[in-house]
Amino acid sequence: MSRGLRQLIASLVVTLIALSLIALAAQRGRFQRNGDEDEYDTVAAARAAEFHFIRLEYTDLPQFHRRFGFSSRDGQGSGWWLVDWPAADNHFTRGIGRLTRIDTGDPRHFGLTDEHLWDYPWIYATQAGWWDLTDAETSRLREYLLRGGFLVTDDFWGPEQWEVFRQTMDRVFPGHPITDIDESDSVMHVLYDIEEKDRTFIPGSRHLRRGPDGSVVVAQPEGTTPAWRAMYDDRHRMVVAANFNTDVGDAWEFADVPYYPEPMTALAYRYGINYIVYSMTH
Repeated sequence: MSRGLRQLIASLVVTLIALSLIALAAQRGRFQRNGDEDEYDTVAAARAAEFHFIRLEYTDLPQFHRRFGFSSRDGQGSGWWLVDWPAADNHFTRGIGRLTRIDTGDPRHFGLTDEHLWDYPWIYATQAGWWDLTDAETSRLREYLLRGGFLVTDDFWGPEQWEVFRQTMDRVFPGHPITDIDESDSVMHVLYDIEEKDRTFIPGSRHLRRGPDGSVVVAQPEGTTPAWRAMYDDRHRMVVAANFNTDVGDAWEFADVPYYPEPMTALAYRYGINYIVYSMTH
């Protein structure tokens, strides 16, 4: 293949990705939770507890940060790591406290090089198909996982984003493959029993449409198949859970709206809580 042809193909790929991002940004406002901001849209008051939802701040791929990056309303940061923040974090934290005996505090967010990261066993990263971890971030994430930390990645889609994620994790944890989670894995049964039939598409709000009769229709993106994958350390302890081609964060965020499918919210909570209980007991 000639250099000119490779450059043309690369340009077309970037254009297609850009168009998909424009569509994503446009569709995010298609459904609103309640119209006005509520308690879930504001940063929760600090409260010390045994568990905090930790959202991971990270460096974006520069071309997508400049053109399509998200910024918080209160000036607390910018980048793809902010998607669904703080509503998803607040909703899910409330759910953990309601469905388990875990003592939950306020959700927080840290960069990978923040020394506070060592204090928390579980971290969440959304949009991992757009991250571009620096060498320092890569090294710190490797050390975090080897020390016993657990990473959940969510809401990334298609072969291009998967390749970004795969290459990044190959730098973070070389020699450790990303594999489909087996139904017999303890993470699937540590609290809730999650079966093969539960590996279904969990839609983002942008995947919901109004049907002719006013009902809500789920429109799964063409060519996407939801996958639940993981990485393990040398002792076969799961250290990374990857929710691919599915949007668990939106199911948490939109848990209290009547149009979001309740079975999908319930499934997203079961996955998330199982990941947390596993991280705190393994």
